[in-house]
Amino acid sequence: MQATSYTYDPETRSGSVLLDDGTPVEFDTAAFDAGGLRLLRPGQRVRIETTGEGAGRRIVLVTLQTF
Repeated sequence: MQATSYTYDPETRSGSVLLDDGTPVEFDTAAFDAGGLRLLRPGQRVRIETTGEGAGRRIVLVTLQTF
């Protein structure tokens, strides 16, 4: 699934993304570290993997979107 980086805290390595429908979804340090990224800027397109649905949806992986 694709999303857009919305917030990112380099100290905690956590933040949030906006899904294409505008829904914000937060990610934790484990999801960020799983993708092997070092930095994330607001507005970057990312690929995410999630688990769960609705209010229980959780991001488990954040990587940069490549074409």
